[in-house]
Amino acid sequence: MLREIFAQPDALRRTLDLYAIPGHLNAEMQERLRCWFRPEGEVLIAASGSSRHSGLAGEILLEDLCGLAVDVEYASEYSIRGGCDLRHPSCLVISQSGETSDTLAAMRAAKARGQKTLAITNDPNSTMAREADVSMPLGAGRELAIPATMSFTCQLAALYVLALFEGTERGLISPEELSDHIAGLYAQCDRIEMQLEEWREQARELAEIYSSASSFLYLGRGIHYAIAREGALKLKEASYIPAEAYPAGELKHGPNALVGEQVPLVVVATVDRQLPASVERYERTVQLLEDMKKQGARVIALANRGDAGVIELATDCIEVSPATEYLLPISEVVPLQLFAYFMALERGVDMDRPRNLSKAVIDPNVRS
Repeated sequence: MLREIFAQPDALRRTLDLYAIPGHLNAEMQERLRCWFRPEGEVLIAASGSSRHSGLAGEILLEDLCGLAVDVEYASEYSIRGGCDLRHPSCLVISQSGETSDTLAAMRAAKARGQKTLAITNDPNSTMAREADVSMPLGAGRELAIPATMSFTCQLAALYVLALFEGTERGLISPEELSDHIAGLYAQCDRIEMQLEEWREQARELAEIYSSASSFLYLGRGIHYAIAREGALKLKEASYIPAEAYPAGELKHGPNALVGEQVPLVVVATVDRQLPASVERYERTVQLLEDMKKQGARVIALANRGDAGVIELATDCIEVSPATEYLLPISEVVPLQLFAYFMALERGVDMDRPRNLSKAVIDPNVRS
């Protein structure tokens, strides 16, 4: 797991190289994607586990950058829900293995209704990649640890590229803006690479401090809520510590009753100061941190590097190099992965092979 966390900058670069060159998107990729998208502007994302969390981030990307209407479904629920759906959205499925039975069933159900399908997988020869109308493989390479790390960040990058394509197709992203976005994606690989050693040491120290906690609450707003969910899942599957994630504004609608010495908070409090909506979310999160400090809560915050305000309010702070709102999640999740790894070490858990889990959830009773 640790090796794969540190392999993420190169995995991200390989993934981006599949779809982009400086200033442009790959022409062959664009031609393939035109076969998937429907002009109605509706998209259904079906996935499970970590892949669903990347789908939640993808929902924000596609809605904010492209003006699309996006629903994210649990793949395990979608294919058996029944009922009558008069819509026919384009269907996007996300799966590390490309063999996850629930997600495969969701994709096949969509195809049976005549919906166009796109599969983002880490295996270009997987069943989903072969059966989907369009395949967007990742460049992560083989991932051995059961907790997904590099495949997750590569999914985020692929979804960002997909949003850039749809945004340019709809005339919402200019050629100059597209060039800036692509440059930002490549720069994010460098930012992560430069911070990995610092994050590793911080995560090791924090794991020693918080190893006795009975559970955690993870909080985030907007696209960062998806990262809070992924951070909580990583902690659960790698270290067996219960963790839940909520939109930050929901803490006081019940979950705050749990907060105490044995139930710390992990709060994503980064900001893109060039985006007014991001600033508003950040200011509300800072207000929450002020309230939590008065309450005596133990808080680990993720914040922009040098954000003295958040550093003052949090018990502990992990700093992230500033980036745009839609690039920050690719960085934010990495220290949360490292925290889960070191918490597992503190608990004596084999994080590469957690009990009761497998790399791909395949139903032996379902034939491919």
